[in-house]
Amino acid sequence: MKPTAQKISDRIFVHRSLEATIQIGLLLIISVWCFKIVEPFIIPIIWGAIIAIAAYPLYLRLQSALGQRNKLAATLFTVGFLIIMLVPTVLLTETLIQGLSMVGDKIKDGTPLIPPPPENLHTVMLVGEPLAKFWLLASENIHSALQQLTPVLKVIGSWLLSAATGAGVAILHFVVAIIVAGILLANAQGCHKTTRAITTRLANEKGDSFAELTEATVRSVANGILGVALIQSLLAGIGFIVVGIPAAGLWALLCLILSIAQIGIGLIVIPMIIYLFYTGDTFTAVVFLAWNLPISLIDHILKPILLGRGVKTPMAIIFMGAIGGLLTAGVIGLFIGAVTLALGYELFLLWLNDDLLSIKE
Repeated sequence: MKPTAQKISDRIFVHRSLEATIQIGLLLIISVWCFKIVEPFIIPIIWGAIIAIAAYPLYLRLQSALGQRNKLAATLFTVGFLIIMLVPTVLLTETLIQGLSMVGDKIKDGTPLIPPPPENLHTVMLVGEPLAKFWLLASENIHSALQQLTPVLKVIGSWLLSAATGAGVAILHFVVAIIVAGILLANAQGCHKTTRAITTRLANEKGDSFAELTEATVRSVANGILGVALIQSLLAGIGFIVVGIPAAGLWALLCLILSIAQIGIGLIVIPMIIYLFYTGDTFTAVVFLAWNLPISLIDHILKPILLGRGVKTPMAIIFMGAIGGLLTAGVIGLFIGAVTLALGYELFLLWLNDDLLSIKE
């Protein structure tokens, strides 16, 4: 008995569906395997792309100064950025080692680690009396004072251990990211064509404008948030070193972290000013105060200027995306959040304008 046309059609449909299912399944398996293989390199690659985009104008100047020798310019860029990153890391590590060594020597010699409290400290409202008692105990018997802080020290110790591990991984990621950025800059023309091809494939004629928006947003965040944070922490660190604040490198690093997190360096600077007024001479403390006051406020001037430069998207959208991304995904979220929200804002405007045009028609 010959099969009917309907049965033949059903068999062809089942065969094609099965074949399509197998092909899709194989593509998914290959995609998952590819993702698993490159997963350890995703963060360094993203950072490398961010560094390359942010530093591209500087790279063009360097390339022009070297007679358009792009590979030499990329090599010098990579070596220069590695030095810029590794030198502060080495100095910070040296500062921490010296600080720990000094503490160990004082404990061995029986020298008090903490000076006696100021005579008028107990007069401070609410906290003066208990703070003066604890300070006096710490200056006379540091072991007893530390025993009272054991629960707090356990939490801080575990956090510091986790932070140290994360810092080591972050340094390794940044080393790889800088190398990736150098490779991308050495092949800037090819990367530009590939990026434009991908964005055009995704967004048709709007692809170029979205790619330009992404580049401008990355540079805006790099200058307006990271750049300002670096300026603030560097100037604050110079002040710490000049007046002789112990572990100046560590406090400067904390200033950098707080400035990136948009908390501000006041949490570090204000206690340092109070510390100098109580332990140092008044003139040094006043100069230190005058040095840090404009540094603490400089972000309110530079951030509005740098954050919106070269971007048509409102600064509030970029800032909101950067802070939201920071809270969600850490430092790299500054860029991912800002770019995502800026693109979303532009897509919303595009949809809204198209809708208005259709209403008018």
